[in-house]
Amino acid sequence: MKAAIYRSKQLFEVTDIPTPKPEQGEVLIKVNRSAICGTDVHAFMYDLAPTGAVLGHEFSGVISSVGAGVTHWKEGDRVVGGGGEWPVGKEPPARSHPRYNYRTMGFVNTRTRGYAEYTLLDDWAPIPIPKGVTDEAAALTEPCSVAVHAVRRSSLSIGDTVAVFGAGPIGLLVTQVAIAAGADVIVSEPASGRSSAALSVGARTVIDPFERDPVAHMVELTGGKGPDVVFDCAGLKNTLQQAFDVVRRAGQVVLVAVPWEPLPLLPAEWMAREIDFRSSWGGSPADWKISLDLMASGKISASSLLSDSSTITLDEIQEHFEALMNPSTQLQTIIRM
Repeated sequence: MKAAIYRSKQLFEVTDIPTPKPEQGEVLIKVNRSAICGTDVHAFMYDLAPTGAVLGHEFSGVISSVGAGVTHWKEGDRVVGGGGEWPVGKEPPARSHPRYNYRTMGFVNTRTRGYAEYTLLDDWAPIPIPKGVTDEAAALTEPCSVAVHAVRRSSLSIGDTVAVFGAGPIGLLVTQVAIAAGADVIVSEPASGRSSAALSVGARTVIDPFERDPVAHMVELTGGKGPDVVFDCAGLKNTLQQAFDVVRRAGQVVLVAVPWEPLPLLPAEWMAREIDFRSSWGGSPADWKISLDLMASGKISASSLLSDSSTITLDEIQEHFEALMNPSTQLQTIIRM
């Protein structure tokens, strides 16, 4: 089978490797679509992945074969490559390691994943794709679960005003999940394509921070008080500062993006307003299932993250990762196997 092997910092090799065979309690998945995640781009940029690993944790496909003892999957079942309930002792390091640090520990799962034509998973790991959800949408279940997890970790209530800084893939998904939860959403985003996408999924308005001050305008739009909850989906020095500056008294700031530069903050500027600050990381199995339900019901539109140039082949992965190392207005990239 063809796979993209991580060889060293900023280098993939697309080559043929043996197709694995499922053993006891395993399933072999034929990957149909695999999405490129920002964390994979960071691993590529900063050499966080083990040499020889096959990355890719956002994918959909079909069960190709099952190992001994597997009774609840059969050949041809459509599945997402993750989201199953973790058995005791199988929790990922980010959930189980008491001092997990993504920057220093990087990826510790070296099992062949989604940047390959086939991949093995334990039979508990995948979850079924509901009717009406396309392969492309299903491949985005994991990033959608990140958005669902962030909103569920927040204090958002029906009728709240929410601000979202950054309308990349996660920002657009947070926008849609917040709207589904009953919020009125204002977005700050400079790229015109992403701004249009935010409006198309229901944002009340989108502010270009290069044209006007997003803090002043959001305060004005909320009658002088500021948004109730702010999600920073950009993770930049200025966006996190703006999030603290704009949120209402006793409001909440949720950091969803993963910043890769130091973010100096002066707590004295916002402590007196008793702002609640929390982070959000990844998604739980429940968040994956909620994501698929939202897609199936039409409350989440995966098509808003895609464009005519969103689909590539596995042979194009090296050049595409190199391009993604630089700031881009691209929303989401899907590898068609």
